[in-house]
Amino acid sequence: MKVLITGAAGFIGSHLTEFLVEAGHDVVAFDRYNSDGTFGWLDTSHVKSDVNKVFGDIRDQDSVFGAMAGCDRVFHLAALIGIPYSYVSPQAYVQTNILGTLNVLQSAKNLGVERVINTSTSETYGSAQFVPMAENHPKVGQSPYSASKIAADALAESFKLSFGMDIRTVRPFNTYGPRQSLRAVVPQIITQCLSDSTDVSLGDITTIRDMVFVEDTVNGFWRLSEVDSWQSYDAVNICTGTGLSIEEIAHKIFKICDVEKPIVTDTQRLRPQGSEVTKLIGDNKRLKSLVDWSPTTPIEDGLHRLRDWVLERGTEDLGYRI
Repeated sequence: MKVLITGAAGFIGSHLTEFLVEAGHDVVAFDRYNSDGTFGWLDTSHVKSDVNKVFGDIRDQDSVFGAMAGCDRVFHLAALIGIPYSYVSPQAYVQTNILGTLNVLQSAKNLGVERVINTSTSETYGSAQFVPMAENHPKVGQSPYSASKIAADALAESFKLSFGMDIRTVRPFNTYGPRQSLRAVVPQIITQCLSDSTDVSLGDITTIRDMVFVEDTVNGFWRLSEVDSWQSYDAVNICTGTGLSIEEIAHKIFKICDVEKPIVTDTQRLRPQGSEVTKLIGDNKRLKSLVDWSPTTPIEDGLHRLRDWVLERGTEDLGYRI
């Protein structure tokens, strides 16, 4: 099978690329053009020579169409994901996340692509109004980022209903693991634990998240792309059904890193009032009704692996990266 992955050089995208190449598929890896000619995490991947790497811009339909030509299936992961920057530049999120998704859908329609897997986010739900959060939970755009993803998901659903396309929206909760941006909260805590800082500086540590290790997320993507009985679902969660506060995660990391540091509040890391998503705990009943999936990586094992990855990269400049 020939597969296009948008955002293939990123965190989840690079893991998915490796998974599909190892499974024997012909993978076209699409990522944003840059003048250095670098291809993110795939530059150092063991499958880099087995991937057809294509530069383009998800906001440009011509480059999306050209990369997709001849593909049987599309995994659409390309997106702007940093929530803090969405407060500064919301238009960039509209252009990338909404227009970019439209370009993928329109190209897939015109090319007659067999199946499109659209990547959503648990942030579309906003703060939990009930837990666990099933796919019928109300959508609340508590940040420009989440609003852009709500719109992208609605576009995907409209193309499915309007044109009879096989479009599957997969909604992962809080994925973590090697290659995750050091701006994300779990790598932030680990890097501060391993640095010579005297404390750990975080935002709101009372927020609760449903943490899924990246390999479990990728496995969920693949299984949901393969199942025949998708039915009329608008989306399917990938989640564990359990939640941990950021403070609880921090103390697990302290134990793993064999350190004990005070946690201090950095006001610059706090979201604007009314925008903070206080609790995300997903319901995975729909996922388990479709496929044989359960998370296989306990949180302690996943944190160990992420810590080891950070250590392998070297700790000499961690203070700068925090």
